[in-house]
Amino acid sequence: MSEENPLMKKSYQFALLVIQFCRKHHTWSIDPLFRQLLRSGTGIRANLEEAVAGASRKDFLAKMVIAHKEAREANYWLRLLRDSTVGAKDEIQKLLSLSVEMKKMLTASVKTTKARPDQTPAGTMP
Repeated sequence: MSEENPLMKKSYQFALLVIQFCRKHHTWSIDPLFRQLLRSGTGIRANLEEAVAGASRKDFLAKMVIAHKEAREANYWLRLLRDSTVGAKDEIQKLLSLSVEMKKMLTASVKTTKARPDQTPAGTMP
């Protein structure tokens, strides 16, 4: 998986947008939500980086699954923030759209890797 891979690009862009969003809209009254969003939103790309460096196909797949879980979690925190009217809805909608795209891409990648375990070497995108 190279830097040019669409999932790698989107996950990095998403992490940057999450950082900017949290910095701009953070309030102490709901600090735990922002912390969770920041952790999961930046964790997607971190787990993709670990997948690329996976020691085995099994390791690669495990990190891809974790990245998918992080995308789902970030999506949850964003929906919660949107529905609690914290932050700008247009910014949250952009982040939600990106998280949904990444979830779909990660789902497809995990399914492909599981379907062709002998053909996908560790550290590459199926």
